[in-house]
Amino acid sequence: MVTIIAAIAENNALGKNNQLIWHLPADLNRFKKTTLNHAVIMGRKTYESLGKPLPNRINIIITRDKNYKVENCITVNSLKEALEIASKKDENPFILGGAEIYKQAMPFADKLDITFVHHKFEADVFFPEINKTIWEETSREVFKADEKNKYDYSFVTYIRTKKEVI
Repeated sequence: MVTIIAAIAENNALGKNNQLIWHLPADLNRFKKTTLNHAVIMGRKTYESLGKPLPNRINIIITRDKNYKVENCITVNSLKEALEIASKKDENPFILGGAEIYKQAMPFADKLDITFVHHKFEADVFFPEINKTIWEETSREVFKADEKNKYDYSFVTYIRTKKEVI
């Protein structure tokens, strides 16, 4: 099962200037707990925004640069290659982004694990539209802003119900 995991705003905003726009500790904690001990697939820019490999995970970085190497990470040149390697190491790899990787991965994903941040942000990268004829919402937890989390947010899971026409 391939899972896309993302935090997105009401306007599908993901980030700006290669950074997250908001800080939600509850989302970061959930992300860590969900992806721990799994293969995580990300684009080079996403990896560089993190600054280091995510601990206790198999980090797979997609880049067009054939000479790009990172210690303690696997580098590949396509999403297809990343998925092939991940599937040999993990039954449930996670796609971490960024925007272009999410767009490429949508036809291959079985599950979407989304944190919706209930606010609109100015952004320069956006998550692809979730086609409700292909994806069925199976769970939703709604949370109000608090002293640690500045915005209202929801954790939402979708499961693919149909194959996407590419």
